[in-house]
Amino acid sequence: MKKGFLYLLLLAVACTDPDKVATVAEHKDTAMSCEANLPARFPTVGVDSLAPQGDSVSHEGMVWIPATTYGMGATDPEGRADEYPQHTVTISGFWMDATEVTNAQFARFVAATGYVTTAEKKPDWEEMKKQLPPGTPKPKEELLVAASLVFTPPTQPVPLEDASQWWAWKKGASWRHPQGEGSDIKGKDNYPVVHISWYDANAYARWAGKRLPTEAEWELAARGGQQQVLYPWGTEDVEKGKPKANTWQGSFPDKNTNWDHFNLLAPVRSFAANKFGLFDMAGNVWEWCSDWYDANWYNTQKNIQSTNPQGPSQSNDPMEPATPKRVVRGGSFLCNASYCKGYRVTSRMKTSPDTGLEHTGFRCVASR
Repeated sequence: MKKGFLYLLLLAVACTDPDKVATVAEHKDTAMSCEANLPARFPTVGVDSLAPQGDSVSHEGMVWIPATTYGMGATDPEGRADEYPQHTVTISGFWMDATEVTNAQFARFVAATGYVTTAEKKPDWEEMKKQLPPGTPKPKEELLVAASLVFTPPTQPVPLEDASQWWAWKKGASWRHPQGEGSDIKGKDNYPVVHISWYDANAYARWAGKRLPTEAEWELAARGGQQQVLYPWGTEDVEKGKPKANTWQGSFPDKNTNWDHFNLLAPVRSFAANKFGLFDMAGNVWEWCSDWYDANWYNTQKNIQSTNPQGPSQSNDPMEPATPKRVVRGGSFLCNASYCKGYRVTSRMKTSPDTGLEHTGFRCVASR
């Protein structure tokens, strides 16, 4: 990694390092190639002080996922290496939010707690430099501002190995201002909240008396009780038949035909639910899971039938071993077959827990 590249990535455009581009192309991990290389901006947010809003969890807006033993992971040829081999897991029954957490729901949490999200905080240089090569110079103070990554589509086709062509840091971008300063969420109460870091999602879940799903729970829920499926709705390709999820159609990232009737985000419940009654388990926004990401985790599980697996004890991303990662699932409105089929039920991606983007949200689960 070139000296000084990480902070330039944070403060300007991402993924311009030629070594990084080559690595991304080799691993075919382009959907997270931009945000995956961000340095840790903040220490772990202390959420223990966020008391649940009630003595018991309300199951309003949640659906029950029955206990199941299933084959987790891919058997089709389209998966990335970290989706294999398929292995057997047994999951106890649990409740899951029928939809991604919305702006209205998150606003109630913020109003009740005064919580400030990661994207709304000024970066802490002392924490940042712990992830940078020794001697990396400190950026100018006017560049160390609260910001988040916003989708900025180019006007012409661009190489898909260079995600900096469609992501840009925007000052003031946050869940309240999804496209940066001057934008807002007025009239979008029923849209999924975005620019949410893993810490933000975990804080909300604790306040609600819930938790983030494990990766094994998430995949079981996405499958809708079906084993031989590629997508939450079954096996039909996402662009055949009628629209089934909020994804990208056309030429990514410069031209979206809006065949599914949405250009960027869609309100929750805009598409049919899967067989469990869960909406948007494919597309719309990536969803945080509780698990650390380990590229080799499935290999360690191939001869084990585990019950309620919690994932690895620490992160292991060979592409960026110095940056811890958590798992995100489900794909987003940016997923296109030419670039990212993250809407497959077995597709796994990862990103640093202090990173939120315009296409990253979450939903919660409860054990009882």
